[in-house]
Amino acid sequence: MEEEAEMERLPIDLLAHILAMITSFTDLAQKWKQAVTQALARRQTLSFAGCKMDDDSTARLVRHAYSLKELDISRSRWGCQITDNGLYQISLANCVSNLTSISLWGMTGITDKGVVQLITRANSLKHLNVGGTFITDESLSAIADNCPHLKSIVLWSCRHFTERGLFVLVSKCRKLESINVWGTRVPLDCFIGLLTIRPALQIKPRGLPLNVGAMAMLPVI
Repeated sequence: MEEEAEMERLPIDLLAHILAMITSFTDLAQKWKQAVTQALARRQTLSFAGCKMDDDSTARLVRHAYSLKELDISRSRWGCQITDNGLYQISLANCVSNLTSISLWGMTGITDKGVVQLITRANSLKHLNVGGTFITDESLSAIADNCPHLKSIVLWSCRHFTERGLFVLVSKCRKLESINVWGTRVPLDCFIGLLTIRPALQIKPRGLPLNVGAMAMLPVI
């Protein structure tokens, strides 16, 4: 148990390299591999932010994290280089259907294709961060159709979706409480329309001049 606890303290990218490099069948190698896999199996959170990870190494770790609830593969200066292929591999992991939080913040190498493949299986999702990505209405539609428990979503600086995608998202995600739209290109009138659908929705950044009373009810798409 002490060895497994020590394994859990190792940096996540180091664990990935250990798993990838242990191919020997010596007792020592097998003991290390078993300790790594057992440590991963108990993890409820994984963060690759700041780690030098690629598609294969990231997916390999996620596949072993059977108890995983929160997954953070945000990009940093020297961090993850995940593509649509990586998201597809991750989507095949058994834990994906139990994830409650996913962050893909700043992952400029992904597109709707990868996001849709992942989100389609993440049916327990409550919190999603896709800020700084190039997603479009296609991803928002997939989120709306597959994430009925969604409570918050960050769309910070996402500039390729439209007001139509937002209306679909807010209309179908009935538990949605918060949405961050800082730096988007959606017109102010759209946000006022969203509040007519869901008056308690928190639209960030705070301080937007939203006046529901001044707008006629917009049609729900």
